[in-house]
Amino acid sequence: MPNPLTGRLLRWAEGLRFPRLAALTAGLFVLDLLIPDVIPFVDEILLGLATLLLTNLRSRKRPVTPG
Repeated sequence: MPNPLTGRLLRWAEGLRFPRLAALTAGLFVLDLLIPDVIPFVDEILLGLATLLLTNLRSRKRPVTPG
């Protein structure tokens, strides 16, 4: 059974674009390193955010330039 808090947070984070999503993931990771287990389920949130971050990078396609 998924945690309702992590699901709600990850659904909100799906709407973020790359720079903000990367900053949120990095900030949460640093916070978790400095103060372990300050936020419940932070590891699951970080895994979800990292997945969203990688998916966001994968879905951006570069335009093909003729030449």
